[in-house]
Amino acid sequence: QVQLVESGGGLVQAGASLRLSCAASGRTFSIYTMGWFRQAPGKEREFVAAIRWAVRNTYYADSVEGRFTIFRGNALNTVYLQMNSLQPEDTAVYYCATAQIWGPAVMRRDSYNYWGQGTQVTVSS
Repeated sequence: QVQLVESGGGLVQAGASLRLSCAASGRTFSIYTMGWFRQAPGKEREFVAAIRWAVRNTYYADSVEGRFTIFRGNALNTVYLQMNSLQPEDTAVYYCATAQIWGPAVMRRDSYNYWGQGTQVTVSS
């Protein structure tokens, strides 16, 4: 089992930045990929970004590429999502998750086996 805890969400104005964190514990040696997804009210949960744990390759959704950055920190088993130039359409609950594969399939929700509880990001116009 892997436990994931997100933090860093909040209420900001359009154009602002936020950094989300996701701390993993448990069987972290099994983590191959970590990803961020988001779910807005009334919408499906959608892919945001993913990072291949060992070599730090990344994937991004088109809607966030150039504004968001996923990276590993110096602290063990922690992944971050730096979000710049936030817009109201970025408002959602953000979830981190782990997968044991890499490739385009990491953009699919069903590729992930462990999920955090989510953190709310609200961007006002």
